[in-house]
This record gives sequence, C-alpha cells and structure tokens, in this order.
Amino acid sequence: MAMMWDPFRELDRLAADMLDSRQGPRVMPIDLHRDGDHYVLAADLPGVDPGSVDVDVDGQLLTIRAERTLRTDGDVKWLAHERPSGSFLRQITLGEGIDTAGISAHYDNGVLSVIIPMSERAKPRKVEVVSTPERQQVASNK
Repeated sequence: MAMMWDPFRELDRLAADMLDSRQGPRVMPIDLHRDGDHYVLAADLPGVDPGSVDVDVDGQLLTIRAERTLRTDGDVKWLAHERPSGSFLRQITLGEGIDTAGISAHYDNGVLSVIIPMSERAKPRKVEVVSTPERQQVASNK
C-alpha cells in the first residue's frame, strides 16, 4: 500500500506525543442513554482483546479498564501509527437509585455494552388515590 509521507505532519504528531501530559491511561469514548428502566453505556474499544476488559463497581463508582497491545512482528517499519495503544480507563459515578448488583456487560464487535438497571425504589410508579371515609360521608350528606 502506497502512502504519502508528509514529514511536517509526522513532526506534528511526534511533538504532540512528546508534549502530551497524559502519560496515564487514555479515555475511551462512550454513549450513555436510558432505555425504560435501565441505562445502557456503550464504550468503543476496537481492537481490544475481550480478556483485557475489566468492569468493576465499588459503591457508586463504575470503572472500566481495557488494554490494547501494540502488535509488532519482527522488524516492523511503521509507515503510519495513529491508533492509540496501551491502557484505557473510564470512571462513571452512578447516582442513587441504581441496582449495582444487577449490572451486566458484554463485548461485541469492538463495543463494550454495560447494562445498568434502576433499583425498584427509583422506578416510576403510579400512586393510588383513595378517599377517606369521612370525606365520603361529608360528600354524601350534601
């Protein structure tokens, strides 16, 4: 595959990598939405080995960790290397009303989906309105 090599773009990329103050884990992009009585979190983790994905819940803190290893076979000479490798981390503070024991996750086609159910207490419910016997008597005496 022929690629156009731009030395200025490569220098910009190298300078950005060297000046990048984030030496720790990278942040993974997520989508989060509510679907009925549960929340769905989708995290993009393309190229990540499913065995390296770790989802933990500690109190109200949901932590997702993953690792993408750089594949190097022998004397590889990179022509372009833009996909990040290394550790990825995302932490989400869960609000009250979450059933933390019911959280589940699955990884499919590079997307980690975490299902976060609401607790029974937090689900919307209908409150029955009843009339008291006294009010019924007053209404019937009129």
